[in-house]
Amino acid sequence: MFTPPNFAVALMMTVASAVCWGSWANTYKGVKNYRFELFYWDYAIGIFLISLVGALTLGSTGHDSTSFLNNVHSADSSNILWTMVGGAIFNLANLLLVAAIDMAGLAVALPVSIGIALVVGTMLSYILQPKGNLPLIAVGVVCALIAVILDGKAFGSLPGGRTASKKSIVICVVSGVLMGLWNPFVAYGATRGNALTPYSSVVFLTLGALLSCFVWNLYFMKKPLAGEPVGFSGFFSGPPSGHLLGLFGGIIWGIGTMCNVVAGGSAGFALSYAIGQSAPMVGALWGVFAWNEFAGAQARAKVFLVLMFVFYAAAILALAHASG
Repeated sequence: MFTPPNFAVALMMTVASAVCWGSWANTYKGVKNYRFELFYWDYAIGIFLISLVGALTLGSTGHDSTSFLNNVHSADSSNILWTMVGGAIFNLANLLLVAAIDMAGLAVALPVSIGIALVVGTMLSYILQPKGNLPLIAVGVVCALIAVILDGKAFGSLPGGRTASKKSIVICVVSGVLMGLWNPFVAYGATRGNALTPYSSVVFLTLGALLSCFVWNLYFMKKPLAGEPVGFSGFFSGPPSGHLLGLFGGIIWGIGTMCNVVAGGSAGFALSYAIGQSAPMVGALWGVFAWNEFAGAQARAKVFLVLMFVFYAAAILALAHASG
C-alpha cells in the first residue's frame, strides 16, 4: 500500500486534494441544457470507479495485510458501515450545496456552507484523532473561515449579485453541518479496532455516496429545491458530453478525496481535511482566469479577492506548522 514517505509529500497531497475539490465543478459548467440531478448520476459512478481503481493499484502494492482485499476481509464490519454512512452524508450535503448555489449564488452558499463544514469537520476530526498543535489548528481554521467569507464578499461585490432567501440560508447551514460530518465518520473507521486503510476507506465512502443516490437524488429529482421535477428518462436521452463530463468530474473529486484520506493517515485527519477545504480558493481562481467571472469587477471585489488568497495562505501555513 502506497503511503506518503514523509510529511512534505503528505502536505502536497492535501494541497492536491484542495485543487481537485475546487476544480471538479468545472465539468458541470461545461455541460449545456442538462440538469444537475441527471449529471450527478455519472458523477457518483465516477467517484466510485476511480476509488476502486486506486484501491486495486496503489492500495494493493506489497500484497500484505494492508492490501485492499486483505484489509476488507479483516476490517471490522462496523468500520465499513460507518464509512458508508459518511459517504451517504457527504452525498446529501453536496446535493444541498448545489441547490443552495442555484438559489442564492456563490456569494452566499460557498462561504456559509464550506465555512461551517470547515469548523465542524476539522474539530470533530481532531477529537477523533488528536494529532497536531490544537492552538495552531484553531488559528488555521479561523484564517480559512475568514478567507471563505472574503470569497463570498468578492462574489457579492460583482454587478448583479443575488440576494438570499431564508430558505436558501437554511439549506446552506444544513449543507455545511452535513459536509462537516462525513470526514469524522471516515476518520472513525480508519482509526478504531481493525481499521480500514485509507484506500479501503475511500472505496466504501464513495460506495455509500453512490448507493445513497437512489434515496437522495431520486427524491430531489421528484421534488427539487429549485426548478421543475425531472424524470429518469432524461438521463438516457442526455448528451454524450454530459455523461462523459459527469464521469470526469467524479474522477477528479475521487482523486482529490483519495489524496486527502491517504495523507490524513500520515499528517492527521484534522490537518488534511482543513487544507482540503481550501477548495473555494481554487474555485475562485477558475472563476477569475477560466470563466472570467470578475471581468469588469470594481476595485472592492478585487481587494476582497486578494485578501481571500492571503488568509488562505496563512491558513495553510498555520495548519502545516500545527503538525510539525
